[in-house]
Order: sequence, then C-alpha cells, then structure tokens
Amino acid sequence: MYCFLLPCFNRHRIRKVTLLLMTHYTFSDRRFLSFPAINPCSAVSPAALLADLSTLAADIDVIGRRQTGNFGTHRRAAREAFRYATIIVAFLDDLRPFSTALTRSAVLGLSDLHVTLQKLRLLLADCARGGARLWILLNANRIAGEFRVLLRSVSIALEFIPLDSVDLSAEIKDLVRLLAGQARRVEVGVERVDELAGRSVRSMLKQFQSGESPDPNDLRRVLNHLKITSWIDCFAEVAFLEEEIFAEERNGEATLLWSSMGLMVYSLVVLFDKTANDKSRKIEECFRRQESSVTVEKLNADDLRCPISLELMKDPVTVSTGQTYDRSSILRWLKSGNQTCPVTGEVLANADLIPNFIIRHLISLYCHENGILTAHHGKARKRDLSKTLSPASPAAVGAIRMATTVLVGKLATGESEKKNMASYEIRILSKSNIFNRICLVEAGAVKWLLSVLSSSSDPTLQDNAIAALLNLSKHHSGRTDIFEAGGLPPVVQVMRFGHKIESQKNAAAVLFYLSAMEACREAIGEIHEAIPSLVQLLKNGTYRAKKNAIVTIYSLLLFSGNQAKILAADTVAVIAELLESEEDEEDLVTDCVGVLAKIAERPDGTNEILKSCVLSHLVHVLRSSSSSSGREYCVSALLSICKNGGDKAMSLLEKMPLLMPSLYSLLSDGSRQASKKARSLLNYIHQFNDQRYSPVLAFHDPIVHAL
Repeated sequence: MYCFLLPCFNRHRIRKVTLLLMTHYTFSDRRFLSFPAINPCSAVSPAALLADLSTLAADIDVIGRRQTGNFGTHRRAAREAFRYATIIVAFLDDLRPFSTALTRSAVLGLSDLHVTLQKLRLLLADCARGGARLWILLNANRIAGEFRVLLRSVSIALEFIPLDSVDLSAEIKDLVRLLAGQARRVEVGVERVDELAGRSVRSMLKQFQSGESPDPNDLRRVLNHLKITSWIDCFAEVAFLEEEIFAEERNGEATLLWSSMGLMVYSLVVLFDKTANDKSRKIEECFRRQESSVTVEKLNADDLRCPISLELMKDPVTVSTGQTYDRSSILRWLKSGNQTCPVTGEVLANADLIPNFIIRHLISLYCHENGILTAHHGKARKRDLSKTLSPASPAAVGAIRMATTVLVGKLATGESEKKNMASYEIRILSKSNIFNRICLVEAGAVKWLLSVLSSSSDPTLQDNAIAALLNLSKHHSGRTDIFEAGGLPPVVQVMRFGHKIESQKNAAAVLFYLSAMEACREAIGEIHEAIPSLVQLLKNGTYRAKKNAIVTIYSLLLFSGNQAKILAADTVAVIAELLESEEDEEDLVTDCVGVLAKIAERPDGTNEILKSCVLSHLVHVLRSSSSSSGREYCVSALLSICKNGGDKAMSLLEKMPLLMPSLYSLLSDGSRQASKKARSLLNYIHQFNDQRYSPVLAFHDPIVHAL
C-alpha cells in the first residue's frame, strides 16, 4: 500500500491511523482458524527483523493483558503463550543492540520465530473473538493441537539462536534457555472443564434431534463457562455461525455449524430477555470485525469529506495527482470538460479513477463509531442464501422450530414490550436465513405481526413488525399468508403514515414482494390510497424508499387495470422530476425509464408522456447512460411513443438532434434486443421523413435506412 493512495489534503493527519489499519487489514478476509504467515525474505536486515519481531511479540503481550477475560476455553494454553511473549519481548529488547553481530544461524532462527509468532497471534485473536466461543469449544482438539505445534515451534526457533555469540546478560540467556526447554516439553491438551462443556453441548444437540428441549439450567451453565452471558453475546454467536455457513465450502463442517447455530438461536430466544432499545444500540457490534483494532476517535471528519461536495465520501477514488474525491463528484467535474485537479489545479495525466480502499474503510469505521448510517454503493460480498434453505443437521431443525414456536407465543400473548422484543427477534432471525423464514411462517408469525401492525402506535414496535413482515414476504409462503390474512390494508397504512421513513420504505418493499402474485397486483390497485402513496414516496422519500416505490409501481403495471390509476396519480410528472434531480443515481434512473417504457406501451400512457417534459429526459438517458438495461428501456419507450403518438410524437422527436446519433450508436454497441428496437425506431423516423417532409430532411441527417 503506497502513500499516494491517501488524499493529499489530509495525508499528514491520518497517516498514523492508516498505518495501524494496514497492519490489521491484511488479515481481514482470512477464514476463521486459518493462519497465513509471510516468511521474511532472505535479504532482510537483522535490525528490521528484530524490530518487526518485537512488534509481533508485543501484540501478543497486549492481547494477554487486554483480552484475557475473553477466552472462554483454552485458558491454560493462552496463559502459556502470553508468558512466552513477555519473555521474548525482553529478550529481543536486549538483543537489538547486537543486530549487526548476529550470525546466519541466528537470523534463520529469528525468521522461524517470526513466522511462528504471526500464526500464534492469529490463533490467540481467534480464541478471544466474541461470537466464536461455542465454535472454538466444539473444535477444542484442533485448537489444542495448533497451540501445541506453535508453542513447540517457539522452542525450535530459539534453539537456532547461538546465545553465546552475543554479549547478553547471563540472566536473559538463562531465561531464554529455560523458555526453550519448557516450550519443547509443553503438553497442551483439552482442559477438563472444556471437555465436560463440550460433552454437555453434544448431549443437548442429541436432545434437539429427538424433539426434546434441553434443561435451561444445563444450557445456561455451559454458556456461562463460555462467557456468553447476555443477549448481545448470544446474538454474536448466531451471527458468526451464520457467516461461517455462508463461507463454508467443505461440506464436512456444515452439519456441526448448523447444529451450533440452532443451539444458539434457541438460547437467544429462551434464555435471554433484554429491551429492544438496549439491543438496537449494540446490534452492529456483533458484525464488526474483531481483528480491526484501529481507533478512529481522533480522526477529523473533515479529512474524510470530498473537497468538491464537502460531504463524507461514499465511494472515494484517487486521481493521478494523488488527490482523493467522491466518485460521483469528480465524474461530474470531468464530464463538465475540466481536465485539471480541483484542489491542486494540476493538469490530470489521465482520467483514471483508482478506488481508495484505505479511505473507504476509515470512513466506514468513522460512520460506525459515530452512528452514521451509510449506503454501501460498492459491490458487497454476495451471500448464497440457498445455503440456508435446508439445514444440514436434524438438531438444527429441532432447535430452530422450538425457538420459533416460543417467539410466536411471545408475539401472541405477551405485553407490549414482549411483543416488541419478539418482533425484533423475528426481524433479525429472518433477515438472511430462508429456513428461519419458513419456520416462522409455519408457526403463525404473519397473523400476529399483522395484528401488532394494526393495533400498536409505538414507532419502534411498528418498525420492527413491518421489517419482520418484509423478511417473511421474501418467501412465497409468507406472501401467501400476508395476502390471505388481509395484510394489504395495514401495510398500505404504514406506507402512508408510518412513524419512521424506514417503516414507510419497508412497507413499500412488502408491497413489491406481494405484487409478484397476480391476484395481489389487482388487490393493491383496488386500495384507493395505495398507488398515490407509492407515488408520494417516489417523490419525497429517501433514495432507498424511491427505489422500493418505483419497482413496486413497475410490478403493478403488469396488471393492465392499474395503468389508469398510476397515470391519475401524476406518476409521469414525478418521474420527469426524478430524471432531472437524480440523474447521477443510475440504478434509480434505469428503474424510472423502465416504468416509462411500460406506461408507453398503451396509447393513454403515450399521451401522458407527450403532455409532460419527459421525452427529452428519455433521449438524454439514451445518450448518457452506461446501463445497457437503461438504454434498452429508453429505446423501447421511444418506439412505443412513435407507434402510439403519431405526428405529435414525431414532431417532438425531430427537435432533438442528439437522438439519431444515439440510435446509430445503439445499433453497433447495444444488446441484440436493443439493436433490434433501435432499428425499428430508425425505420419509423425515416418513413416519417419520406412521407411528410421529403425532399426536406427534418432530422438533418442523411437517410440511411436500417436493415
């Protein structure tokens, strides 16, 4: 990672934080319980090697001093490792003045020690990681073996170093020799208390498999041993295990992962009970990387703002001068014809925009620390949700079914606070797990969530209930239940009058999933307030709310009876405003022109478009969009407008000189379908010219009929 990737205007201030980030960022994507290590190069100077070794040993020592309480298992092995690190730090401090006198054998020994300490640091970090304690317990034999190998490797590395060749104190030499001997003879196995806890867990999993629920006291005793003592601790375990299921590529671990997650889901619902507010404030901590020990509390937000927009950067990119800007801002600058760097005034050597991952990560950390919600525009790692469709373990099936039954019972009979908590837990457990959704629907969650939605005026409860319904509506059985239980009116009411914009946005998304059912499209259109409320959300909502509204409108257009209602709600005029004000949001623009293409297929839709100013926006999107779908939607809309709009449409199009070059470009660069539509549109235009304007060519282009 090079310094030129930092923004020049704030390079001095954030250099220290960036270097800290680089130290840990290297391992941020490694698999849990994998220990990659880099061998020092053969030409490394002894002084540099000693300095890096001191840092590694000090890191391990810090883990020992700060995170000893986080070790739920393998406490004895961890204590040994921390003791070794403390001695090694003292040894290296005494050895550094003699770096030039070190023999080749000593350097080899130190290099081996460097590799060993890299792996040991990662192993200790994994063992101390919140959320992984049950998984560590169930892999106790493997972990003990790793400790045994690494601690003995410390001995082998130290024995390579000829202590008599350097003028160290006799006390340090004796201490190192003693350490090497102890490390060589160390016996590391699974501790008795860990072994008993592991047996208890496996016994409980067998109970789940046979349809029995374990004794809550036994379950709590095991969790206390693992230091899982709160709702947050327990949810961290669920979140970690689910991530491991998504990352699992070897089927050998899937069964145990699912069993473990089922146990923790059951524990979460049955054993722990805190208020939703306490949980919501801390929930994101469960997803945060444990390896990133970077602190950003002293980082100035101004250093993370784009010099052009003065807003926190969403997608930071670096130009050839070394300055960093938000991608959308610098693109607008360049599209305006500017060829210089806005800050330095230097001429840009090229138009390359290099993604700045260091700054993006710092911004993410800053936003998290300060409770700032951000939209992630980068490509997130895709989760294969199909992995959660069918548990690989009968124990998981039993545990999750029991947990969902308990949850729905709380929702049906509990007081307001209990219902709030149950809604919240349904919301998070159904967020990315298909099997959880199925179990919740089968347990009757939909009926009671709709009841909560209709009867409660609590903003938090409303938000949790509609978000839970959104997750359940992503499964076909959930959609059917919502529709058959009369769920459309309360969902529309939340979209209209929701206490939070998040609730309104989620309600629109529920309608989108429900509109996948043909009967539902018609039923939504028959609710008088539904379509006007969607259009209002499209006009005044947040970016995500607008996205949800526009795709729902498109889906409703698939039922022809909704077209007149959508036109009556002034949808075309609102879309025209959006195409002007949101032109940089390409996804939203593409969805908008998709709706226009659908509307234009019928004469009444074409007439509405011709009465608005949207035609010029369609031509602009056709010319400027980098989205192949967006360009195809544009040409589809224009073709329908030509077919349905007659002379009025053609007379408007002839006033747009940029249309013809865009269509010819689409002939060669567009998809097969887009090229076919562009060819048809060109033929319409040329026929119109031939019949009405010959010999004068209104489009000021040579007539070349498309073949």
